[in-house]
Amino acid sequence: MNVVRFMLENRTQVLELTSEHLWMVGLSTLFAVLIGVPLGILISRRTGLNKPVLAGANIIQTIPSLALFGFLLPVPWLGERADRLAILALTLYALLPIIRNTYTGIRGVDPAVVEAGKGMGLTEWQLLFQVQLPLAVRVILSGIRVAMVISVGLATIAAAIGAGGLGEFIFRGLAMVDNRVILAGAIPAAILALLADFGVGWLEGRLRPR
Repeated sequence: MNVVRFMLENRTQVLELTSEHLWMVGLSTLFAVLIGVPLGILISRRTGLNKPVLAGANIIQTIPSLALFGFLLPVPWLGERADRLAILALTLYALLPIIRNTYTGIRGVDPAVVEAGKGMGLTEWQLLFQVQLPLAVRVILSGIRVAMVISVGLATIAAAIGAGGLGEFIFRGLAMVDNRVILAGAIPAAILALLADFGVGWLEGRLRPR
């Protein structure tokens, strides 16, 4: 009850930090989709690029988030604005599930269906957009779903470099040793992660190929 009272008393700040959190997660996920889906399509076409691209995305995932923020701080233009830096870092972390699922989804399309499309005279681009991507859309959305949930959690750490978001409450609560303040950041972040998971999951079901 103390947490609820604290959140109600500070509802303006809770809403402000939640909107900052949503902005970082939404923009970084959008950038990750714009980069990751074309990369996944590319490596599904040119299998020689498969291992280096996925290896690069895997390496990014192994870098601790605070370390990555630190590496990016000296970068010109990015280091001047903490929110830009945070969005770039979150974009990099979101790439792996999107690239991997796009590749897996396209490569997982039944070869007989692909051959049937070729037999009907479809070009490579027509085959991609009319056959492979529609059949792979649920797998791709599953990757975006994972990327969004990861980003919601990692965005809380962005507060350590002054990027804002719900992590502000968490770090402030840790400094004050006050569980109310920590939970005021952790609870909305958990709710956002659940909503992202449910929302994209619902979209997966709606876009089921018929």
